[in-house]
Amino acid sequence: MKYTYTTHGVCSRQIEIELCGDTIENVKFLGGCSGNTQGVASLVKGMNAQEAIERLRGIRCGARPTSCPDQLAIALEEALDY
Repeated sequence: MKYTYTTHGVCSRQIEIELCGDTIENVKFLGGCSGNTQGVASLVKGMNAQEAIERLRGIRCGARPTSCPDQLAIALEEALDY
């Protein structure tokens, strides 16, 4: 399943997620800090979506109340409920 999420409060504009059941097949961030978003996307590839949510949820970027990893967790939650 492919799911697209529009981010809020971060530099990236959108996250594209591909899931096979509960397994993350691919993640692509549009915009944001290229090295960081590529790193996060690579680390979660092949991971169980619920495990990724637990690890990433609540991570902040400086003084911001959210971050690209936190936005990915929110996107994964939505995708699983979709």
